[in-house]
Amino acid sequence: MTPRTPRPEMARIWEPENRFRIWFEIEAYACDAQAELGVIPKEAAAAVWERGKWEIDRIDEIERETRHDVIAFLTNLAEHVGPEARFVHQGMTSSDVLDTCLAVQMTQAADLLLDDMDKLLAVLKRRAYEHKDTVTIGRSHGIHAEPTTFGLKLAGHYAAFARGRERLVQARADIATCAISGAVGPFANIDPRVEQHVAAKMGLTPEPVSPQVTPRDRHAFYFSVLGVIASSIENLAVEIRHLQRTEVREAEEYFHPGQKGSSAMPHKRNPVLSENLTGLARIVRAAVVPALENVALWHERDISHSSVERMFGPDATVTLDFALARLTGMMDKLVVYPERMQKNLDDLGGLVFSQRVLLALTQAGMSREDSYKAVQRNAMQVWEKGGNFLDLLSSDADVAKHISRETLAPMFDMTYHTKNVDMVFKLSLLHI
Repeated sequence: MTPRTPRPEMARIWEPENRFRIWFEIEAYACDAQAELGVIPKEAAAAVWERGKWEIDRIDEIERETRHDVIAFLTNLAEHVGPEARFVHQGMTSSDVLDTCLAVQMTQAADLLLDDMDKLLAVLKRRAYEHKDTVTIGRSHGIHAEPTTFGLKLAGHYAAFARGRERLVQARADIATCAISGAVGPFANIDPRVEQHVAAKMGLTPEPVSPQVTPRDRHAFYFSVLGVIASSIENLAVEIRHLQRTEVREAEEYFHPGQKGSSAMPHKRNPVLSENLTGLARIVRAAVVPALENVALWHERDISHSSVERMFGPDATVTLDFALARLTGMMDKLVVYPERMQKNLDDLGGLVFSQRVLLALTQAGMSREDSYKAVQRNAMQVWEKGGNFLDLLSSDADVAKHISRETLAPMFDMTYHTKNVDMVFKLSLLHI
């Protein structure tokens, strides 16, 4: 990761010091369990806790010779523990340490991400209520469709992130497993109670069946959830990017005093944060396919997954953490222009009410086909030549046969389209 991206709390999870601390705790708790079972002396287990130390530089030095990270760690640990170190790692294999450690790191990362999402949800909820009744145009295919409210737009994004949070809670629970079953997983050289003890101490649950490694469908689910959350980030970011376009200008990112938008054009105010979020979302999603491909390993285990996870484990979580924080700040300070929203609503001379007129004509006895032709005929005149849609409809003989101008006029009332907004908010936001 580039230095400008990681936030310290998330970066620390993936730093060597945290990784080796978790390795040590796994080994030390396993020694406690082995001592209780009478497999190793209790004095040896106590010595591991009392004298257990490690140095990252020394581990790296040993690994350059052994070409094995866990052995390098155990060798350095033994240099501090002394003779009792011969009882460390009894019946265990490297995957027991590596996979259990990765589970701890991923749960730690999930906890930070859940906190990030809580902060984002709080901001989105506040801004949604702030603009619950701020009328704006809804668009389909980027074209004016019918009126909605800006708050309702934000409520939709709030709901998406609320779903993402629920999925992340499930993914956290799914990944939080401890696998200490020894070589190829049958507990031949280690008692299952060791796994149960370590799991309890590390805040994990025992892996039901581990063929030496933790099954990678768990990791695939976890990173897929991160990918979905990243896509929700991009979805909101793209909305803001479109709304900030000069022709639209309904909302824009806060432009700080002294901020510069372009090295060449002093007038520019660019949506740099939302564009950045689109790029960050791509980085997070890049982990999804490799995580899915890691599910298929040779027989009981291989390490084709290892090099991949060492890269995208930190990259995906660090990037998503940064992106969620950036999005929260962006939405907190988002500048909204209700007057511009109203101007855009009025630009097409009332065409946004076409569906209501269509429905009224059918209810007045006109066939749907003829109603559609009559409404579209007048709408196209407004599209091509401008004018007032209500005036044109009122002058249309086919329309006038079924509906008078007095009946048509109330159909151009904006409140018709916003009458159920309160109900949507109650269903989607108030219960949380």
